Amino acid sequence: MAVILVVEDEVFTRELAGMCIEDWGHAVLFAGNVAEAITHLRSGRVIDALFTDIYLGAAVFGGCEVADEGTALRPGLRVLYTTGNAATAQLKSRFVLGSHFLGKPYTPTQLHTSVDGMLAN
Repeated sequence: MAVILVVEDEVFTRELAGMCIEDWGHAVLFAGNVAEAITHLRSGRVIDALFTDIYLGAAVFGGCEVADEGTALRPGLRVLYTTGNAATAQLKSRFVLGSHFLGKPYTPTQLHTSVDGMLAN
């Protein structure tokens, strides 16, 4: 079982992803923006992995900021990025080394495969 921080500004998407991840036996922490995510990452709680949308409201590339901060604070943190913006796939040079990417929209099966792949690294 892993503890996964899900960072998504769209409430429905965040809750659905979290429910799926919990159904697979993992614990989930939730954040709806960059500040909430960084608060979790700076806490003393165990966090094994980060699943983050790249665009978080007005914070363009906010998910990249969260991942950068998270991996600096927690070396070895696993990262899975997501977005529905096709142009972002071309910006993977901004992603932390060893991270994974899942495009939106995704199915629960695709999310499960991506989460398993991220945790296997």
